[in-house]
Amino acid sequence: MAAELGCRLGQIEQMIRYAYWNSGCKGIVIGVSGGVDSAVAAAFCCRAIGPDKVLGLSLPSAISNPEDCKDAATLCARLGMEHRIISIEPMLEGFRTMPGYTGSRYLTGNLMARTRMAVVYYYANNDHRLVCGTSNRSEYMLGYCTKFGDNAADIQPLLHLYKDDVYEAAREIGIPDPILKKAPSAGLWEGQSDEKEIGLSYAEINASLRALERQEWKAATPTEEKVLALVKKSEHKRLSAPNLLAALEKCRDTVPGN
Repeated sequence: MAAELGCRLGQIEQMIRYAYWNSGCKGIVIGVSGGVDSAVAAAFCCRAIGPDKVLGLSLPSAISNPEDCKDAATLCARLGMEHRIISIEPMLEGFRTMPGYTGSRYLTGNLMARTRMAVVYYYANNDHRLVCGTSNRSEYMLGYCTKFGDNAADIQPLLHLYKDDVYEAAREIGIPDPILKKAPSAGLWEGQSDEKEIGLSYAEINASLRALERQEWKAATPTEEKVLALVKKSEHKRLSAPNLLAALEKCRDTVPGN
């Protein structure tokens, strides 16, 4: 098992290295939240191209837990990569002046996710870097992400890893205990918990997704039914936006005589 995990980690690092070399960029930038996904992704980047070429950005709002920034700073120091803390609260204040602004949890949470990614891409553009994403397979398949927010990236090294795989990798590469032990949270509002918001534990999600894949996406239990419904509902987040040109070309190809 250890040898298999080591091989998988090496493949991830090679993928990052290949994408970096072929991009012609000068480095990688990643949002480091203090959570396990961004910690593991940042560690992979440092191992792949060297910590001197990796920039970590912590982007707290007024409701963010200060401990998360401390954990992110500790992680970056341990990895040897640069770390900056930039509050997005002034940017959110600007959005709050928009006519008709409504500060619901859903709207504000998505706005925060997209604001953070806009900042990450600003530094990517300014410094000629690639943006590393932090989405894992469990959340990606359920659509537990924000379009053009936390699911936006140039590379996604964790997208084939379920949440338990991420924790396994984190333990293998020495992610600090405070990060490993905290409850997963997107930090979109005070006291927010991923599992509470989804309504399922990651153990249930991971087991159901693996079972559904084996069963050709046919649910056999109530929990699998619930997970499958979330997978279907979020399909639009995993597909490219529909476009008229593609539709016209498909129509042309089906017309007799063309």
